[in-house]
Amino acid sequence: MAKKANTAEKNVEVAPQVIQETIVEKPVVKTPVKPTKPSWEIKDRTYILLGNKSPITYTIPARHSGKYPLLWFDEKTGDQKELRYATNQNSVFVEEQKGEATLGHITFYDGTLAVSKEKQNLQKLLSLYHPAKNTKYKEFDAAVIATDELDDLEITIDALNMAREMDIDIAEAVLRVEIGSKVSSMSSKEIRRDLILFAQRNADLFIELANDDNVQLRNVAINATESGLLKLSQDQRTFTWASNGRKVITVPFDENPYSAMAAYFKTDEGIEIYRSIEKKLS
Repeated sequence: MAKKANTAEKNVEVAPQVIQETIVEKPVVKTPVKPTKPSWEIKDRTYILLGNKSPITYTIPARHSGKYPLLWFDEKTGDQKELRYATNQNSVFVEEQKGEATLGHITFYDGTLAVSKEKQNLQKLLSLYHPAKNTKYKEFDAAVIATDELDDLEITIDALNMAREMDIDIAEAVLRVEIGSKVSSMSSKEIRRDLILFAQRNADLFIELANDDNVQLRNVAINATESGLLKLSQDQRTFTWASNGRKVITVPFDENPYSAMAAYFKTDEGIEIYRSIEKKLS
């Protein structure tokens, strides 16, 4: 009996333990939805004629005709839609206008047309659909104009800073492009003054020249010629050493001789000549 009991004890199966895991759900963080800016803002708008024109009156078409087409192409449907400005209609599309249409005129006075926010149909015609937009007139946007003017001012400031800090040799090279050989007889103060005035007057061109390596190289070639180190033939096709008449380079056809010399200075052979000339000039 004892043996049977022991056997029974050995055959007892233990039920598997079920371990329950506690799952902690992370809170869902919702990304705040940014309000979308309306594609069309209701406000007073002003339109101005292009080309600095300001006639006493200037009228543009307000309805479609054979002589003055007033159509807008709908890219979604592929249809040409006829436009018409009617003072008693909300839409500028003829197909959407209902009943009798009271036609209006679109006239600029002294080059300007001010349209109040109450005239939404006229504003949308002028700002979105009229074929004369950006060819005869444009919408005046103070923010856009301020941005453009700010960009111009920042470029001018950059140019003025470059002109003030520029090495005098590079300054001479840049100014030579602007005023020619006159720069050779100017003092360093005169060069600096005229360089700053040039940067103020035409900042874009000044920055372009200041960043052009060839400008300085051309200036070295000009100085070498003016000082008598190099000699340029009358036909401007050949540079030679003034001391012994030995040819330095032949200028390619239809190329500026000093630009050709600047390009030559960048070659393995030319860089040695450049260093020699620069040493003699200094």
